[in-house]
Amino acid sequence: MTTLPPEPEYVPPTPASAVGRVMAAFDRIAEVDRPEVWITLRSAEDVLVDAKAVDERVRAGERPPLAGLLLAVKDNVDVAGLPTTAGCPAFAYTPEVSATAVRRLTQAGAVVLGKTNMDQFATGLVGSRSPYGAVRGAKDPLKVSGGSSSGSAVAVALELVDIAIGTDTAGSGRVPAAFNGIVGLKPTLGLVPKTGVVPAARSYDCVTIFARKLTTAQLALAEMTGPDAEDPQSRAWPDSVRLSAGEHPRVAIPADKNLEPLSPSAHRAFAAAVASLRASGAIVTTVDISPLLDAAKLLYDGALVAERYAAVGAFLREHPEDADPTVAKIILAAGKLKAHDLAADQERLAQAKATAEKLLAGQDALVLPTVPEHPTLAQVEKDPVGVNKRLGTYTNFVNLLDMAGVAVPAGTADGGSFGLTVLTRAFDDQIALDLAALFTGELAETPYPDKGIDLVVFGAHLRGQPLNHQLTDLGARFAEEVLTAEEYRMVALPTSPPKPGLLHVGAGGASLEGERWLLSPAALGKFLAGLPAPMLLGRILLDDGTEAVGFYCDPSAAEGAKDITAFGGWRAYLRRIIACRKDPV
Repeated sequence: MTTLPPEPEYVPPTPASAVGRVMAAFDRIAEVDRPEVWITLRSAEDVLVDAKAVDERVRAGERPPLAGLLLAVKDNVDVAGLPTTAGCPAFAYTPEVSATAVRRLTQAGAVVLGKTNMDQFATGLVGSRSPYGAVRGAKDPLKVSGGSSSGSAVAVALELVDIAIGTDTAGSGRVPAAFNGIVGLKPTLGLVPKTGVVPAARSYDCVTIFARKLTTAQLALAEMTGPDAEDPQSRAWPDSVRLSAGEHPRVAIPADKNLEPLSPSAHRAFAAAVASLRASGAIVTTVDISPLLDAAKLLYDGALVAERYAAVGAFLREHPEDADPTVAKIILAAGKLKAHDLAADQERLAQAKATAEKLLAGQDALVLPTVPEHPTLAQVEKDPVGVNKRLGTYTNFVNLLDMAGVAVPAGTADGGSFGLTVLTRAFDDQIALDLAALFTGELAETPYPDKGIDLVVFGAHLRGQPLNHQLTDLGARFAEEVLTAEEYRMVALPTSPPKPGLLHVGAGGASLEGERWLLSPAALGKFLAGLPAPMLLGRILLDDGTEAVGFYCDPSAAEGAKDITAFGGWRAYLRRIIACRKDPV
């Protein structure tokens, strides 16, 4: 009788692998039992096919930046082969091509788990306007999850997925983040293309991302970003983009009267957040944001709501019985607006943008509560329009005024999560991310804009030195401390303020301390235009073998100057001078 060898012991896939993450996710989905999160959940078999393909890429030596991260997609965003319903079964269609944002994430190694529930046609901030069922809050199922990106946010909060795509017109990428204690990134309009997205109000729509960690969300957002020829409203980073607000950012906060909707508990949570901002070195100024809150009313109470009718009004006119009553009432009423009303409100919006610019002049960001309250499902059912309107108090104006926002958890209030949002001008997204990182305790190594150019400095432009402001005023970002290769010498120049001169000597040189900074192309050009003699621009060889743009000194100007190479850098030399003044012996 032949004895068969024992079967090898089953070893489950490691969580780090894409396959392992998928298997763990389906176990988690069964455990939490929240079917209302999904409109279309892919079969485990289909998802595992994609996961295995990602693992094969990794084994072949690729390093996809999002390898194996599980992705949920709001159901107004196309995923090839899956129905897109926008929260309305009668509207459904099955696209052959994924939305640009989805395609970019999957190319970067993310694996789509399914399509998530949402407020129908992305009209709402509550998460309960859906024929697929109200999405309950992740932490308190008696409370709303927030809309319209409800399912996406809850899928992240319940740890079913790592990242989730949402959309945001009135706050849908921020309100659900606040209610469910996660991060929501709403970039500058157009940075993430809307190709393959069912519009809500096309001019003010934005594709967003949710994650539990700020760094994860930023990594995913960076992959989605970039112009798309198929989206005429997509935008590229300007050459003048700011990469940092420096060590002492100027932050505006709302006046007390603007915070009246908050409960005492929420007031305390916001005050604690502001105190932590001050402690971090931010310069905090109180500003009356009433003009911004007034501008917010244009989104729904004015003629700009006509954009929602332009998006899906024709469908709802023919299928009113297939729509959520509240959604249909809002959108169909917009079809009765006159063209001159829209033109008038567009003019009002232009004036509001000018007012906002004046109001926030000199400020790097505006920090405010994301929402004034967290209602229950019962409260929304009793007053669906009134509650929804209140939830948009601090969010409705943002896209109208072309601002970027980062929503993060910032403590607790009223028995649940308290969230705040950092708002900035268009394209100042990285400044919002930096300030948000003060509350999450994490900061990505690479800035969100891809426009940074390296510049190494060795003297008066170092942090804490008298000319450092020339960098920070241009939005330059400190990257790291560096050392040159052992091919340089340094002299102390007789300038005002004092500064060193770097000389390339080859053999006989030493390794010297400096700093690497990142500047936008326009900022670097402006900085170099003001470069005084005897400084020269050139390539500096660093000790790791890389090169970066930096300053040399004209050799003729260094003649007779004191050689300070032995100190190893400008700061060490200055410390020695100070020590000698205190102890002349």
